Amino acid sequence: MANIVETAIAAGSFKTLVTAVKAAGLVETLSGKGPYTVFAPTDDAFAKLPAGTIEGLLKDIPKLKSILTYHVVAGKVTAAEVMKLEKAKTVQGQSVKIKVSDAGVTVDGAKVVKTDVLAENGVIHVIDRVILPAS
Repeated sequence: MANIVETAIAAGSFKTLVTAVKAAGLVETLSGKGPYTVFAPTDDAFAKLPAGTIEGLLKDIPKLKSILTYHVVAGKVTAAEVMKLEKAKTVQGQSVKIKVSDAGVTVDGAKVVKTDVLAENGVIHVIDRVILPAS
């Protein structure tokens, strides 16, 4: 089984996320033992950001790293476990708000569109937009 980074690359819909993870120097971390839970925005999710945002973040590595680690929770949290939570503390230090409703599950307002993409060192849940920590 592949690690989180390899799994994201193989999926083909996380090119922007993988580019950002590489730029932030987080490949080794997310390829490490873990386990980690990643709320992974798709390329379409990154495309929803205002023009120039990604390019700006790729030049501001501390901010980029903060945003990326805000998408990561320590430990393997499956969809069934996520549904029991109201919040989860991220590797970045702040907590994301989790809301479960008839419409589905959201993490800081981003809709979870696919769950439990398993990797050898954790799990990926796909979200439809980039979530940002409070500044």
